[in-house]
Amino acid sequence: MFRNRQDAARQLANMLKGRSFHDPLVLAIPRGGVAIGAVLAHEIGADLDVVLSRKLGAPGQPELAIGAISEDGRVYFNEYGRQLFDNNDPYVIRERKHQLMEIAKRKELFRRIRPRARIEGRSVIVTDDGIATGSTMTAALRTIRTEQPHEVIVAVPVASPSRLRSIRNWCDEAICLLCPEDFWAIGEFYEDFSQLDDDDVAELFRAADSHAETRSA
Repeated sequence: MFRNRQDAARQLANMLKGRSFHDPLVLAIPRGGVAIGAVLAHEIGADLDVVLSRKLGAPGQPELAIGAISEDGRVYFNEYGRQLFDNNDPYVIRERKHQLMEIAKRKELFRRIRPRARIEGRSVIVTDDGIATGSTMTAALRTIRTEQPHEVIVAVPVASPSRLRSIRNWCDEAICLLCPEDFWAIGEFYEDFSQLDDDDVAELFRAADSHAETRSA
């Protein structure tokens, strides 16, 4: 059990400290993942950015993922989604459009603070506050892979065992502090799992910029 995201991130950072990275970059999945990523980036001396993948929710059950969509518009279906849908399904077309609009809003907000980080040739650590279905993480990793990073490491505090096994197919290494068989939801492993809004994420970015300036001074 973690006290909060910052506690989880500090424990995760201890697994990464002392390792040799090539121009490290932490890519966090908003929103909760940015709270993890900000601490990781500070602790290991890496740059921080976001990777903007979004979950595709099921009809009438938006919290139930059928897959995810990446920033470049590519759709990834999980096993459940593949059984019911394809890219030409009218519901998927509507949901894809909606989630791309949400990605565009966040892109506008975050890119006002900083430009998109270069990925090519870098050690990329991809993080979130946990992995439940794995859909958004998989969509993110598939996009990151196209940009020729030096290596891709997934680092998360907690994950479903079956989803973590699947995620390993898309990265060079996966680091996870807790991988319980009895897994229902990410929030059950945090004492404080308060939701963040976009303004909270923007403030984390600004604080990360301040830390980076201090580090390079």
